[in-house]
Amino acid sequence: MDKVKTWSRRAAAALAVLWGGVTAPSLHAAEIVVGQVAPLTGVLASTGAQMVLGGKIYFDWVNAQGGVHGASIRQAVADDAYKVADTVKLTRELLAKPEVVALYGFAGTANITQLLSDGVLEQGGAALVAPYTGGESLRNPFNPWIFHVRAGYADEAEHMVQQLTTLGMNRVAVMYQDDGFGKAGLAGVEAALAKRNLKLVVSAGYERNTDKVDEAVKAIKAADVHAVIMIAVNKPAAAFIQRYREQGGGAQLYNISVVDPTELVKLAGLKNAHGLGISQVVPYPYRPQLPVVREYQSLLKKYAPEAEVNYTSFEQFLGAKVLVEALRRAGPAPTRAKVVKALESLQSYDLGGITLGYSPTNRIGSRYVEVTVIGSNGRLMK
Repeated sequence: MDKVKTWSRRAAAALAVLWGGVTAPSLHAAEIVVGQVAPLTGVLASTGAQMVLGGKIYFDWVNAQGGVHGASIRQAVADDAYKVADTVKLTRELLAKPEVVALYGFAGTANITQLLSDGVLEQGGAALVAPYTGGESLRNPFNPWIFHVRAGYADEAEHMVQQLTTLGMNRVAVMYQDDGFGKAGLAGVEAALAKRNLKLVVSAGYERNTDKVDEAVKAIKAADVHAVIMIAVNKPAAAFIQRYREQGGGAQLYNISVVDPTELVKLAGLKNAHGLGISQVVPYPYRPQLPVVREYQSLLKKYAPEAEVNYTSFEQFLGAKVLVEALRRAGPAPTRAKVVKALESLQSYDLGGITLGYSPTNRIGSRYVEVTVIGSNGRLMK
């Protein structure tokens, strides 16, 4: 696991060398450029490194096989540090380059919502494939530019609430990031409870890009709830887990899918993180039962031998497979419009034991959700 962290710490510098950022010149004419804005520094840095890695190993393999219609794929990566304004600026810079035919794997509900609000994707006319967010504002109302690989936060909330209420835990609290991401998850939990004629006991927010969770710990601890659903990223989630447990909080803890269990155990301590439930939006990547999991594990070992299996890199690996198939279907001279049409044609596409589907009126490829638990050894169990 430490090797993964070492890789993550080196990620920003290494990526600058490997891909040259968004300003790198084309190395040769037969090239397809895919633009990725990811949080390689800041509170989501370890997640951003895994996001980039998941795509890189698949693009590297495709290029080793001769590319797509003879053209190699270049992954042009820029770091937004999870900051909304930087996401908008860097995306505009990418889309100003005509060689960029698609966007891939951005992070952050608020970040991507701002791209929609500012008309950045519409003006650029490029598809954004496999964003690392389940925000409902990016799914409803329908918009034609974003092709989701993962289920939404509402789907995750429904699954978690169903599980905990089946177990008799009906006093529920939410600890959430006070932005579009956190509020989307909060709304999902409230809706899932309302379906069962239940109401949230308490909700408590924390400021985005911080781990200032003491007030949330105090409010939720005082409410004496059965379960706490966290809509949080790694550092603030870990801070809440540690402080809530150390102050005697005994509720069952859950977190939405956008966290790295290895990071949580490292930051919160295994004693505190043990038993945490985490919803997942892609199948379990640690056992090679599905063909696509075997493929992912094989390419990870080949192209990133220091890294270990990780839900985030696996999810983005799936997104890369979707994008590459669309590039193939778009033909030997892909344009942004051709890639959008090609993605719409993936109406029941088998990635290797996982089927996703899009259409001219559907951009949600999957609604798959399951819950995993951090075991006594710090690893995820199904």
